[in-house]
Amino acid sequence: MELITLAALWLLFCFMHSALISIPFINRLKQKTGNYYRFYRLFYNIFSLVTLIPVLLYAASIKQPPFFVWDGYLLAVKYLLFGTGILCFVTGARHYSLGQFSGLAQIREETNHGLMNKNGGLSTNGILGVVRHPFYAGIFPLIWSHDLDITVLITNVILSIYVIIGTLLEERKLIAEFGDAYREYQQRVSMLFPVQYFGRKITSLPRHFPV
Repeated sequence: MELITLAALWLLFCFMHSALISIPFINRLKQKTGNYYRFYRLFYNIFSLVTLIPVLLYAASIKQPPFFVWDGYLLAVKYLLFGTGILCFVTGARHYSLGQFSGLAQIREETNHGLMNKNGGLSTNGILGVVRHPFYAGIFPLIWSHDLDITVLITNVILSIYVIIGTLLEERKLIAEFGDAYREYQQRVSMLFPVQYFGRKITSLPRHFPV
């Protein structure tokens, strides 16, 4: 019963947060709130934190002995995953504005745009030339680099699906805002996993090597 409750809590959390960033909801909210919409990003971040804490506390309260532990030679894989996740966040942060991400810049400047950089332009250099959503991409190696018990497994599976759904919702908003420029960007750069980036690197290698 505890595991079902945990899954239900995570599903409710994910549903609420996906609904709050859906295009129909956002468009309706903009019409209803007008200039007050600039407060929404800050409200969304606070709401996310407040609703996340009880789910995490409940998950910790029913934690069980792990059935999979990163030890021995697997520790290298664990640290590689963890380091990759941190790298995604650190390099991604260089392209984002903390003010835009928190929602404070929207309130101060009375501006709203789909990207979290300072000017709202479509940036495609650096890590954004490897994956389109480095913050979302970094979540996967971070959550899966932990030892696994059944509660962590349930959490990771649901969060992984949620991140993919949330990223797709974000993509729809970015297409609506940037149109063909973003569609062209989608053709060149992978959404979460750098398949296209490494594909280009592999195909650019010399086809013949000296013996």
